[in-house]
Order: sequence, then structure tokens, then C-alpha cells
Amino acid sequence: MPGKINSFVPEGEIQAQKAYAALAKEMLIRRYGRQPSAFVHTYGCQGNVADSERIKGQLDWMGFGFADSPDDADLVLYNTCAVREHAEDRVFGNVGALKPIKEKRPDMIIALCGCMMQQDRIASRIKKSYPYVNIVFGTYALYRVPQMFYEYLSDGKRVFDTAPGPEAIAEGIPAVRDSGARGWLPIMYGCNNFCTYCIVPYVRGRERSRRPGEILAEAERLVGSGVKDITLLGQNVNSYGKTLDAGVDFAALLRAVNDIPGDFLIRFMTSHPKDCTKDLLDAMAQCGKVARHLHLPVQSGSDTVLARMHRGYTREKYLSLISYAKQVMPDISLTSDIIVGFPGETEAEFEDTLSLVAEVGYTSLFTFIYSKRPGTPAAELEDPVTRAEKNRRFKALTDLQESIAAKNRAAMNGRVFRTLVEPGEEPGMLMGRTAGNVAILFPGDPSLVGSFASLRVTEALNWIVKGELVLPAG
Repeated sequence: MPGKINSFVPEGEIQAQKAYAALAKEMLIRRYGRQPSAFVHTYGCQGNVADSERIKGQLDWMGFGFADSPDDADLVLYNTCAVREHAEDRVFGNVGALKPIKEKRPDMIIALCGCMMQQDRIASRIKKSYPYVNIVFGTYALYRVPQMFYEYLSDGKRVFDTAPGPEAIAEGIPAVRDSGARGWLPIMYGCNNFCTYCIVPYVRGRERSRRPGEILAEAERLVGSGVKDITLLGQNVNSYGKTLDAGVDFAALLRAVNDIPGDFLIRFMTSHPKDCTKDLLDAMAQCGKVARHLHLPVQSGSDTVLARMHRGYTREKYLSLISYAKQVMPDISLTSDIIVGFPGETEAEFEDTLSLVAEVGYTSLFTFIYSKRPGTPAAELEDPVTRAEKNRRFKALTDLQESIAAKNRAAMNGRVFRTLVEPGEEPGMLMGRTAGNVAILFPGDPSLVGSFASLRVTEALNWIVKGELVLPAG
């Protein structure tokens, strides 16, 4: 419920999980006669990535090392996403591909977790059609990984822990992180918005915020370990603090993270327009470490579609936020999510979306054709528009965005940007990520990876920007 003060998993429960981990570690050594290895693969959003890092922290408690492939692993764990049908199909396909591996190596453990598994229809399908899957758990049970493994190792019976609740935050879970220079930092979990197309509130639960002190301590540890780019995560970060009695909202939290000593960049996502405020935009403008990048999902440019989506704002309100953001941060990089073909979307409503995209001038867009999610209100709406028509509209939107992106990229030519250097995909090439989240490809020495460097843009195409090193920094 809005205004409800969220609860926290008791410290004694976390200590109990450590005890289960110690027992499971001994059992795993007996099972394999050596240190076991785990392959963990994540589907979906950065929130899932952060969850996987904490799952890996618990696997580390149990003595697991980590493998790069299912073929080399004693444990294969898939952390799943339920946002779109395509993501679910990929999971089922990849789980099916594990069957012959499991037949050759029956001691291999297969575990599935995350948002898909929190849905009864999915858990039931796994139980019935995939008998070789050993452990299944949902989003509420992420901190009980050692206990589930202990139970499975004790008697060999399949473990299913997919019951909802309680909606509590578990602190004290270690994280094994995948990237040295970039760090994901969850600040809250769940969502209260119940957009009619979205399954997230049903599988992630209601909003609950971590305590500011825990967040700041974790941010300090990230900076101390060499992280240069911290992304604060939540289904709706703009609602941060509403379920606490700490008197700290998201704008105040941004300022507090910004005050941590060190040379690093702060990002955040996802930011809901309904709860975005001028105070937040002022905090972004005034905090030197906060990236001038705002990902503000609009989903549609039509007020009637936004109402059917239950988004809680109008086109006018959204554009007023964009206007103020550009006023206080002229160099702001704007990105968004848009759904094409929401049930009943008319041509005129779609044209409203095109006009909004043209007016805002986004750096980039994440565009999707509507995907029906069973259990959501939108799944019951009439949808007379054909798939062919939705595909046409999708192409019209992406064509428009490509033309906008070409102009935005062309404006980068000759300019110098401070970037965080990441590995490139081609030999001898690196990638510098700007504060606006634009990737610049450039030739450079691998020793630059993980540091800040200034790059001059030498060639800017629609989706590829090339540059040259001006001055390594930091």
C-alpha cells in the first residue's frame, strides 16, 4: 500500500543462510570431489543483473567457482525476465537445450529463478514439462539460495520456492560483480504503478526502499574498489524513500551519493514521468558527478493511450518535464521507451507518438511492439490492429528515430567528450562511453580500460561514432 513502511529480513535469517551455505559447501565437495563450478546467465534488465550478482555472492558462500559455459559447469542457473514473450521463449529454448547435457552429466544441477518463475503458469509448466530442472525460485526467495541448495542436496528432491511475499528487503548479501569499472546499485525493489501492460508489479511486489545508509555504504565500497560508473537501480527510482521514515527522497539521495569522495559518474534508471520532479532535475543539474542523461520512458505520445496504459501523466506534463530538463541542462541526453501497437491504438494516436518523438529529439529509443502479458489488464483489451499494421508503424517510428539520431550524431563531429573506456569488440579498438551514454569507438591500448579518457569525435554515423584519443584522464 502507498505510504506503508517496508520491512527488512531479520539479521538472524541472513546468518541462518550462511549456516546453510556452509553445510551445502561440504555436501557439494562430497558430490563432486572438487570445487564445483557455476554458470549464471541473466536475461532482462540491469535489475536482474544486480540480482544475479547477489545470487553469485551466495554461490560463492557455498564454494562455487564460476564457468563461462554450461558445458563446463556443475550448476547452470538462469535468472529470467517476464517483461516480453520473446524473453520467455528464449528461456524455454535454452532450458530445452540443457536436456542432453544433463543426460550425459546427471550430477549437473539446473536452477531457474527470477521474474518468470514468480508466475504460477510458468512454474507449473517447468514442473510438468522440464523434470530435469532441479531448483526453481521466484523473486521473493533470492536471499534463500543456500537453504534451497541444502534442501536439494539433502534428499535429491526438486525444490520449488515461488510463493509470493513477504515483501521485505534482505541486506548483508554479498555480490560477485561482473564488471570492474561499472557497478549496479539497487536502491529499491518493486513497483506500485500497475501499468496495464506490465507484469512487473505482480512478480516483483510492491515498492520498498533500502535504507540510505546501506546504499551510501555500498556506493562507497564500489568507489573504493575502483568502480567509475555507478547506476542506481529501481523499477521507479523517483518513488525512492516513500516506504521509509528516513525523510530522504530520490533527489536527496542523489545529492548524498554525489558527495562521496572520488572520481566517478552516477547514473540511474528507471525514472517514471509520473513521479519525476523539478527538484530531481535541479539535483541532476547541480551535482557534478551525475550524468547528464535522463532515461524517461514515455511509452506513447497520445493522452488516450497513456490513460489506457494507466501511466498517470499526460503528454503535456511529460513535455513540460523535458522542457525544464533542457532548460537546466542544455547538454542533456534524453532516451526513452515506446510501445507500438498497444491494444486499440489508432492511427491518429500513433501519429501523436511520432510528433512527440520529433519534438523531443531523443538521443536513442528502445522501441517495442506490444507484447501481451497474461495476467495484466491490457491482455483482456480488444486489439483489432493487425500485426502487419503494427510492423508498419514500428518501421515508421524507427525510421524517424534514425533520422533524428543522424542529426544528433552529426552534431558530435569534432567535439571532445570525457568517456569511460571499455573493451572493444575488434582487435586494437576500444569503446568510450560518454556521460550521455553514447559509445565512441577508437583505437587505443587495452591499459586504458576502466579509466576516463577524452575523445574527439572524428566520424559520426547513425548508430556508430568513431573517435581518437585526446588525453587519457584518471
